Parts: sequence; structure tokens; C-alpha cells
Amino acid sequence: MDRGPDIRSTEAVRALIDAALADPDATWSLGGFGALAEFGRTADEPARRFEAGRTGLETARGGIALAAGAAVPIAYETAFTGGWSHAVALCLPRAACPFPGAGVVTETGADHGAIRVENSGDNLFDLGLDLPQGRVGLRTGDPVLLAGLRDRLGRPAFEGGSPILDLIASRAVDLVVTTPLGRVEVFAGSQASPPAPRGFVLPRLLTLRRTHAATAPIPPGLVPVATLHPAHPCRDAARNPRPFDAERHAAFQAILARWGDPDLVALKTRLAAGEPLDARAATRRTRGVARVVREQADAKSRNDTPR
Repeated sequence: MDRGPDIRSTEAVRALIDAALADPDATWSLGGFGALAEFGRTADEPARRFEAGRTGLETARGGIALAAGAAVPIAYETAFTGGWSHAVALCLPRAACPFPGAGVVTETGADHGAIRVENSGDNLFDLGLDLPQGRVGLRTGDPVLLAGLRDRLGRPAFEGGSPILDLIASRAVDLVVTTPLGRVEVFAGSQASPPAPRGFVLPRLLTLRRTHAATAPIPPGLVPVATLHPAHPCRDAARNPRPFDAERHAAFQAILARWGDPDLVALKTRLAAGEPLDARAATRRTRGVARVVREQADAKSRNDTPR
């Protein structure tokens, strides 16, 4: 699937990232299938924007830092019962992704890439997960927690009796997800109420050894390393329902037209204009596009109906 040279231009990708970081209704996730960290913020939440070889945001609850100019954006929509989601996956060739983790917990030393200066001396522990997108780690400077994590060195992160999932769930330590495109940090002690930096580590999903969900139309040879979730027309950043927002809808349709699969985008245009889907030639992807068209038409219709 030839997207043309513009799709890979550093300037185009940076513009996409800059616009998303400026929008408090946009959220991000870094990591892979079964282990990732999300970054989000409220409109009134203080946030520090920084530029120093990477661009990002820091709040009291967490931060994101990106250097994703070389990424290939893949925009797509996915329908589900009663709605749809949309996203832009920032992808890299599989050869550009790091090797899987060691399979056991290792101590990597001081985190010199930390978003906050005060964390640069804290110790980072790699959980050793088999994740092609990057590394999932825990960071702390607390002596008691350091001792507990060091007790797990050389052993699988989720082996019986391991405290690691509890440490993540209780936010006792910083969760740090690093990839070739950047990092997301979830600070210890922060509140989990969305939209917020938060982490998910699901050992059962990790055993499936997938790079992404089957519903994401990622071209062969590419691996989604970071995912942007732009403002949704029917939900706010905390995923609460809201009336259909035509401006938000149009904004993502422009992104989809530029970075979506050209064949699926063209099909969506035809279906939205009233052309029926050819059932004989339908595939999982084309049927999904038809569902998105129906869900979006229903949402707009509900918004247009007099109350």
C-alpha cells in the first residue's frame, strides 16, 4: 500500500503530534497488546509543554515524550455495538523495533531519560516482557520498594507471589513504558480517574504474542508503537457520552482521508453517499467500514432530531 513520500515526512508527523498534544481531548497510548500506558489530561489541568530533542507534556499525574518523526501514521475507525472508535497508529517497520525482553526482571539503573529531572536518579526495573514495541518498567527511589523489586531480579515478573501487579494497580511506583518513538510515565501516587495517565499490564493477553488487535488494519511489516486517540465526536476525553460534534467528526475525517487506507476511505465515501455494499465481494474490513458508516449516520441523526 503506497502512501507516498508525504506520509513519512518528519514535518507532517510532527504537525500531527503537535496538534494532538495541544488538544486536551486527545489521548495517547504507548506499548503493545497486553501491556501499555495511556496519557490523558483534563482541559483545566496544568500541563508543561517541553521541547528538547523530543516533544511532550508533563502534568502532576504523568507525562508523555515523543520523537516520532520517522513513524508511519495509519488512521482507522472501528465500529462496535452502539458506536465506533477512531485512532491513528504510529508505526515502525518490525526491523526498527527492539528485541523482546529478557523474560525476567532486570535492573537497568538510573533513568536518565526521565521526563522529570527529579526522577533521573531513580532506579528503573525492566519487567522483561516479550513486547516488540518496547519496554515496560517500574521506577522508584524508595529503599523499601527497591529491596522488594530487587528480590524479583532474574525471575519472571508475574511468577507466583510476585508483588508487581499490585505495585502497578496501587500506583506505589512509577510505571514507565519506553519505545523507539518515546515514552509515557504514570507517576506514583497519582489519581487514576480518566482522562489520566494510567497503565495496563494483562499477562493473559501477553501470552497471545500479538502486536495489535485484529480490528486494527495495520499493513504487514509494520508494528504499531504509539497510538493517538483524537477527540471523538460522541465522547469526551473521560469517555463520557456527549452530543454528536460535527466539528470533531470533520477533523478526524480529514485525518482519515490523509492517513487512512485509500481503498477503505474511498469505499466509505461511496457507502455514505448511498451506494450499497457488494455482499458477494465483502470482506471483514469492508463490512467494518459499512458498520462505521451506519453508526455515524445514526449518531448524526440523533443529534439532528428536534428535542
